[in-house]
Amino acid sequence: MADVFDSVYGQPLVRQYLRACIANHQVGQGYLFTGLAGSNKTQAAYAFAQAILCEKDGCGQCDDCVRVMRRKHPDVHFLSPGGASGYLIEQIRQVVAEIGLAPIRAKKKVYIFDRADLLGTYAANAFLKTLEEPPDDVVIILLGRTAESILPTIVSRCQVVPFRHIPASEAAGIVVQNTGVSEQRAVYAIEACGGSISEAVSFVKDTERLAFRTRVLAIMGSLADADDMQVLKCASELVLKAKAPLDAVRVAQQAELEANADFLANSAIRRIEAQNKNALARKASLYLRQTTAIISSWLRDVLMVCSGTADRIINVDVTDSVAAAAARTDISRVSRALREVEDCDRAIAYNVSPETCIDVLLLNIREVLYDTSSAY
Repeated sequence: MADVFDSVYGQPLVRQYLRACIANHQVGQGYLFTGLAGSNKTQAAYAFAQAILCEKDGCGQCDDCVRVMRRKHPDVHFLSPGGASGYLIEQIRQVVAEIGLAPIRAKKKVYIFDRADLLGTYAANAFLKTLEEPPDDVVIILLGRTAESILPTIVSRCQVVPFRHIPASEAAGIVVQNTGVSEQRAVYAIEACGGSISEAVSFVKDTERLAFRTRVLAIMGSLADADDMQVLKCASELVLKAKAPLDAVRVAQQAELEANADFLANSAIRRIEAQNKNALARKASLYLRQTTAIISSWLRDVLMVCSGTADRIINVDVTDSVAAAAARTDISRVSRALREVEDCDRAIAYNVSPETCIDVLLLNIREVLYDTSSAY
């Protein structure tokens, strides 16, 4: 029988474990999901939240399940580091103060902490007592790459749930099975989404995102002969296109808030507004990461051609531009260009202006790949 855990692709043991927790009414209050990026930890956390809040153990159809699935449930809180180096003490203290408040709609609340490895000593100390003895109506889920990267005092207070690494070929196959798209299109989506299967499933269903991928690759193919002004115009275009889907998200959030405003207290409205703001920030980050992931995939294809393994390129629909770039550069330069993308991702994570990040990235890639001088 289908349930919300069917969306946790590629993790059969995790699905089995979480289903058992729900079926046996043995949901704990602290969990640590560990696994590499793309292993579906976030999707699993939200599926678990659906099952916890749903009166039918995760039917996927009720109002609570739908709201959680759409990332709009006021009793499911997703948190990410508030500072460049990790979680802020003030951020954790605010969470600790809010955890004691009653749920708005459901019988329980779920708090999901992304990048728990960035929960440093001082922030962790402010959180330990709450994690050890949260209110009875609160479940806390931490997401991290490895248990070793997280403070032992945090790990010891959680049930650790390990997620397996999903190879790209298997991930693409899962996308094909769940969407019916061609294997090649699934591969493109996996690359654009940094290996995340759940994001790739959404990606292949969105014609605008597919068109965006095509445009990013076209811009990469044109860099060699573009002057500074043309590069800056391309960068501006990419940022605008990356942000375009946020308008629809913003309108939907406002419409839903207005529809429920009469039934909510002012404090609840402020909490939902804060959640909506955080959700927009996460979406913006997601689309920017897709931009840099597509750029990285094109550069890796150039690297494959330079190293004599052209049969391993991913973006087979732009082989001409990849071959042309490879003919004008070498392995060392492509490797340096890939490091520029890594630097850009770090800058975006540190909340540097996206416009500045993409401007600098394209100019630096052009200079590094083709040994040109930039006036930027």
